Amino acid sequence: MHLTPSAASEPQGGIAGWAAGLVETFGGPGAGAAIALENVFPPLPSEVILPLTGFAASQGVIGIASALFWTTLGSVVGAVVLYGIGAVFGRERMHAWWAKLPLVKASDLVRTEEWFARHGTKAVLLGRMVPVFRSLISVPAGVERMPLPVFIALTTAGSLVWNTVLVMAGYWLGDQWDMVGAYVGVASKVVLALAAVAVAGYVVMRVRGRNRERP
Repeated sequence: MHLTPSAASEPQGGIAGWAAGLVETFGGPGAGAAIALENVFPPLPSEVILPLTGFAASQGVIGIASALFWTTLGSVVGAVVLYGIGAVFGRERMHAWWAKLPLVKASDLVRTEEWFARHGTKAVLLGRMVPVFRSLISVPAGVERMPLPVFIALTTAGSLVWNTVLVMAGYWLGDQWDMVGAYVGVASKVVLALAAVAVAGYVVMRVRGRNRERP
């Protein structure tokens, strides 16, 4: 059975068309592959892929249980890939790379590591529900060598919540599934804006601090 959305909501190419093609051709595994790639390459938007998968389930292309299982599995696979990159990169390389950056101190990275040691489990769990951050959090988890079973369990729990919300939204909205992407897209921009402000503030404070240290 093929997707039969209204002309207004039918994917006409791009990421939505690509994701729709994967789901139509491969069913649940296709949706899982799309989400695995979304985790590794954050520019691929889960807020498009997941609601579209939910819409496919509402049309009988795949079952809702299959949609949730495969998209969550895809989330975990993609997260483990990024975790592996962080683990291979390692703490020593991270410190060596950090030491070459301007406007930063070794103590800053040490404090970040200490923060992750205290709050890493919450960061991984809740980070799976924050656009953009949901992918990036896997890298420091790998660098800090969070026990892999713990990382997988937290990633599975957080991803299941996020995926269920977006998949079910697409399922209930039917041929208006694309509305989900609009709302989540706004949230993503807010998160990125706040992150940009935080980075800019950090750089300004660091520059001022260095100017004060000069004789």
